[in-house]
Amino acid sequence: MFFLAPQQGDLPVPTLPVEAYEYADANVILPDHFTSRDRRGGVARADNTPRDNPITNAGAALGRVLFYDERLSANNTTSCASCHIQQYGFSDPEQFSKGFDGGRTARHSMGLANARYYGPERFFWDERAATLEDQVLMPIQDPVEMGMTLDELEVKLAETEFYAPLFEDAFGSSQVTQDRISRGLAQFVRSMVSYQSKYDRAFQGSRPSFESVFTAEEELGRRLFGDGGGRGRPGRGRGGDGRGRGGRNAGCVRCHESAAQIGDRARNNGLDRTNDDDPGAGRGRFKTPSLRNIAVTAPYMHDGRFETLREVIEHYNSGVQPSRSLDRSLTGRGQGPRRLNLDDREIDALVAFLNTLTDEAFLTDPKFSNPFN
Repeated sequence: MFFLAPQQGDLPVPTLPVEAYEYADANVILPDHFTSRDRRGGVARADNTPRDNPITNAGAALGRVLFYDERLSANNTTSCASCHIQQYGFSDPEQFSKGFDGGRTARHSMGLANARYYGPERFFWDERAATLEDQVLMPIQDPVEMGMTLDELEVKLAETEFYAPLFEDAFGSSQVTQDRISRGLAQFVRSMVSYQSKYDRAFQGSRPSFESVFTAEEELGRRLFGDGGGRGRPGRGRGGDGRGRGGRNAGCVRCHESAAQIGDRARNNGLDRTNDDDPGAGRGRFKTPSLRNIAVTAPYMHDGRFETLREVIEHYNSGVQPSRSLDRSLTGRGQGPRRLNLDDREIDALVAFLNTLTDEAFLTDPKFSNPFN
């Protein structure tokens, strides 16, 4: 059953369920490999949820409406979801996203799946936002993206009738404030946990059993990736050539850790010899995102320069550019770029493995969908 908020002017109103969707941690049962705080492979150790803004059903429900509401832009044409689209892993298939007045963003829209799991907490490709609560307000104020001021937004939402009960349910009163907008949006984004992929189906017993779930090609790709089922990181191998005692190992897991393939810090991944055009977080370093649903979040990198996963792998295989700030995980003998020397069969296997990280349930879950449709 659903209720329909009363129509206001020519703008749409949300249709919300009478019984709230489950978002709160107490009500959403995550698998053990996500709740584990194991020192080496546990995902939960990277959870950036602050104590003063836990996910609640009412808070995330408010955040869902805010996330999809075009009223958050100056001319009522653009929402957060305009650039972060559910079927594309809450990324954008366009290289650069279109803002409220037709301008284009300077960087590609990062996918939001598992944004909750990033220990350093910082957000955006250049990590300029210290917390998710800070980040969610910045696109609203950006002159290209949404073009609003927060003071104007407070007034605008307070005058929108259907928001009063949503704010009251979430925070105990109908008052619309910048802090509450921030907290609601952050709760909704943190609720976007992706954990039902083919990869996750291997975690049924006390230890993961990939051989029972994966094809031979996918399993080869997993081993090349360096994945240990969240049990720790692989060794570097002799001379940085990607060979360890378990066979060939491209070492992808050094930067995409744990059973959620999440990053641990900003890194320079050798896209360019110099970083004059975009230094990112400094010296060409950019945030390392989770690889969940990576197969549907093309194009890739902060500037969307690669259209396919194969192009991404080819970059790490033979295209990493030398620079003084190149991440150490990508350097080989003599501190030059490490070359993986993967053949076509191995590249295909890595692509096949990355496809096992696609979570169709997440991409179609109605609790993350547009309530204005």
